[in-house]
Amino acid sequence: MADFPIDVSGYRPLSFTFEEAELSDAKKKHLEENIALFRDLIIFYTAIAAGKGLSGHSGGPYNIVPEVLIAEGFMRGTGKVVPVAFDEAGHRVAIQYALAAMNGEMPMEKLYHYRAAGEGLYGHPELDRSLGIKFSSGRLGHMFPFVNGVARANPDKHVVLFGSDGSQQEGNDAEAARHAVAHNLKVSVLIDDNNVTIAGYPKEYLPGFDLARTLGGHGMRIDSGEGEDWERLYTRIHGALTHDGPSALVNTRVMAPGIPELEGKHTAHDVVPVDAAIAYLEKRGQKNAADYLKGVEKPKSDLSYVGVSEDKGSNRKTFGAVINEILDGMPEKERVEKVMVIDSDLEGSTGLNSIGKEHPEVYTKGGVMERGNFSVAAGFGFEEGKQGVFSTFSAFLEMIVSELTMARLNESNVLCHFSHAGVDYMADNTCHYGTNIFFADNGPVDFHTKTRLYFPADPNQLRALVKKVFNDTGIRFVFSTRSTVHYVLKEDGSKVYDENYSFTPGKDDVIREGSAGYVVTYGELLYRAVDAVDRLRKDGIDVGLINKPTLNVVDEDTMRKIGQTGFVLVVESQHFQTGLGSKFGTWLLERGLTPTYRHLGVTEPGHGGLEEHVFHHGIDSGSIQKTVRELTG
Repeated sequence: MADFPIDVSGYRPLSFTFEEAELSDAKKKHLEENIALFRDLIIFYTAIAAGKGLSGHSGGPYNIVPEVLIAEGFMRGTGKVVPVAFDEAGHRVAIQYALAAMNGEMPMEKLYHYRAAGEGLYGHPELDRSLGIKFSSGRLGHMFPFVNGVARANPDKHVVLFGSDGSQQEGNDAEAARHAVAHNLKVSVLIDDNNVTIAGYPKEYLPGFDLARTLGGHGMRIDSGEGEDWERLYTRIHGALTHDGPSALVNTRVMAPGIPELEGKHTAHDVVPVDAAIAYLEKRGQKNAADYLKGVEKPKSDLSYVGVSEDKGSNRKTFGAVINEILDGMPEKERVEKVMVIDSDLEGSTGLNSIGKEHPEVYTKGGVMERGNFSVAAGFGFEEGKQGVFSTFSAFLEMIVSELTMARLNESNVLCHFSHAGVDYMADNTCHYGTNIFFADNGPVDFHTKTRLYFPADPNQLRALVKKVFNDTGIRFVFSTRSTVHYVLKEDGSKVYDENYSFTPGKDDVIREGSAGYVVTYGELLYRAVDAVDRLRKDGIDVGLINKPTLNVVDEDTMRKIGQTGFVLVVESQHFQTGLGSKFGTWLLERGLTPTYRHLGVTEPGHGGLEEHVFHHGIDSGSIQKTVRELTG
């Protein structure tokens, strides 16, 4: 503790009672000191993650320090407020770790390892009482209904939920507000209204959306004010916590106040750049912390793979580039009439930002409203010859299942890009795992032929795939990963998917022939499987490899080929209970094929880190090799 670069010895937790309607001068000064210390701490340790290449989020947790410390003081001093700082914006997790460390529930030195593998400090809060983490937030907008339940379980206490102008865009927050009012729950929602989300500024892309009027329309008590007026903020929070019923405090402030490089910018949603953090800390007199950051280096990976190129590409970024290529070939009038692209506030993360830049005439910033945005795309694609293009993270596919059913019944045309599939490089951890993508294939048999699940292995295959299926009818899903991927090579060293490659829907690709048995995989695990297979072949085990880019269609020729060998091993970064492997064994048996069958998939909660997730779940090259050796005796 003595060597920690920020001196936290002066921190003294505040305690407030409901009889204290206003801050005393002494407690006001004390609060100001605590706020400054917490903000310094958050900037410092989130910047460590930036320096290590782990990313993270700094602006959101930095913003809400004042209201968190005030609310925590009432939790501590009254015994009448549930002592959990519930937060519906998971990316503000840094405030949870700062609280746990400052209150002695985790070692201060633990903060050095924010988002690192095996440390428990994930990109969203995940319940871990041993570290002082008191709840799991899930994704945006999931906490308000949950907190309603906490309030109903504790009718004699108030419950505080820290909200955001991004989270409040989700439809289930509206349902939660109505429930809280209907049952007069003692829930206080303290909303940071900073006009910043990932893709930009809500007041620009949702000009009619007003937090106070919206929540007031549901019947909640509303109190709007400046978030950085801490004395007044205290009084307003006191009023909410002494109100017999639900309240919403809309706290207006810019994003990252006091950090010149980030203030008011949507880039502050992400992690603070190391140089900006150093400048901030030096200005604040935190020289030791600034010096520490100057020595942080990104760890070098010593992983190497055979059978693949040294260079890597990003499938999620390539998706937007390919759509632009298609749009470039259409007259503008035809583009506007036939194509609509809608983003769900993830444009840079899912590759849609390049479409917004090059073809704004077909592009819509849809905000944090996945269910509604998907249905807008489906409604646009309701007419023959028109295509709705929709994109979000693969984890959020679970949120649009009902809307997907309606789109099928309406025979809509929607091309969906779901990025961040699987677990690779998933620093946000379990709640952002995209491991249930087969939920998309849930329609009646009559609609099955118009729902296709595609998971290309590299940018070249993705380019050929998207161009092939763009004008198809029905609903098509194209999946990609957060991670970049190596290009798979033929045995002669040339790329499997080159400029001459043509994609055929429903056809599997034989990457390596084999007589002993076959590994079947797809997506980001293909290059890892190539490495495993080539190393096994070098050791005399004649194993083959299949890439299955169309996930929900049986390629009968491939099935006969692999089903007549000694074993089939399906390897994927999808959930063991819902992925390809849960179906593939049945497909073999239905055809009278009885090789020894094995399946490797995702089976555990996340463990943090980036590429470490693949090893954590045993779907890496070494695990593939070990399993094949077991299967071949």
